[in-house]
Amino acid sequence: MTKKYFQIQGVDVDELATTFGTPLYIYDAAKIVQQIETLKKSFSSVKLKIKYAAKALTNISILKLIKNEGVGVDVVSVFEARLALHAGYLPSQIMFTPNGVAFGEIKQGVELGLTINVDNLPTLEKFGKQYGSAYPCGLRLNPHIMAGGNLKISTGHSNSKFGISVQHLPLILETVKKYQIKIQSLHIHTGSEINEVEVYLKMAALLFDTANHFPDLKSIDFGGGFKVKYKEGDKITDMPRLGSELSKAFNEYCKKENRDLELWIEPGKFIVSEAGHLIARANVVKETPTIIFVGVDTGLNHLIRPMMYDAYHEIINGSNLEGEKKTYNIVGNICETDTLGADRELNIVNEGDLIVIKNAGAYGFSMASNYNSRPRPAEVLIENGEARLIRQRDSFDDLLKGQM
Repeated sequence: MTKKYFQIQGVDVDELATTFGTPLYIYDAAKIVQQIETLKKSFSSVKLKIKYAAKALTNISILKLIKNEGVGVDVVSVFEARLALHAGYLPSQIMFTPNGVAFGEIKQGVELGLTINVDNLPTLEKFGKQYGSAYPCGLRLNPHIMAGGNLKISTGHSNSKFGISVQHLPLILETVKKYQIKIQSLHIHTGSEINEVEVYLKMAALLFDTANHFPDLKSIDFGGGFKVKYKEGDKITDMPRLGSELSKAFNEYCKKENRDLELWIEPGKFIVSEAGHLIARANVVKETPTIIFVGVDTGLNHLIRPMMYDAYHEIINGSNLEGEKKTYNIVGNICETDTLGADRELNIVNEGDLIVIKNAGAYGFSMASNYNSRPRPAEVLIENGEARLIRQRDSFDDLLKGQM
């Protein structure tokens, strides 16, 4: 009887592991395209621009795939911008929304011709002095709205470091008038894993009130943070409803105020999270009087989200899809407590089995490190049932690179 393995786009994980080794990041191109189409369809009644939040996953091949779907990009550093340019994006397609950076990095963004979002008053003052009305910019506002899974991933509450407080609108207007700054975009991003449509409608009301102060406005950016599914029963963002209700409110505002504006969103996780899988090999199955551990050949050095955010990722035994189950703790090979999944029911795991960690496309490889002097995984993209290497696995020479 032929053994059945977990498949991604019809390709067995055993074949992928044999060809490319483990641990291994695998991305499903069809899922990325599907997510983008869902966004376009949901917001079909407005002038929509999607700006992919590149920090979620910056592989050049992924950026090219997303660009080919007509999606722009949002970056948070000059180096992310340079990666986007390398992938073929035009400067006009790149939005630069840094946080807490030196003004020199803002100047580099201007020199590259990027769309700049300013997120604090001191930088707005410097921007006005340097550029006046010669180079338009956008404003990232802090709406004082708590949203998202927890404080670690919420960015719009009153104690967040992100954005200029909406209570400082008089100071913003004073600075804008003083230097004749042209504000072309208003931007709010309140966090991650937001499933309440009402949060976005609340943001919309605030942004519409604020927008009336800026005659040069071209777009209003509602950020991202859309909730994706991590396990059965998860409540996710109802994208068709969000698109319908937010678009309706947006169009009504534009009609009322006789303004021709674009609605921008900047999803990252929504586009790439479900497309990604981290494939690991079971090194050891270790039984104690109370727990059975499955030790795998990856850890917090490759997927830090479970440790950093207490994030849940579905985990399955990709080498054994049927039969009896046992409860395991899936742990990494790092000299830290790096539990990737606790108390998980998996089909019986044997040494050498392939463990599949789902929803690993966002903030997986992009937050990976060489901790414990272990190499970062290879990355593979599957398109039309064909798997191709899009990043080589780190070598020992990579660990030495830059050392004197």
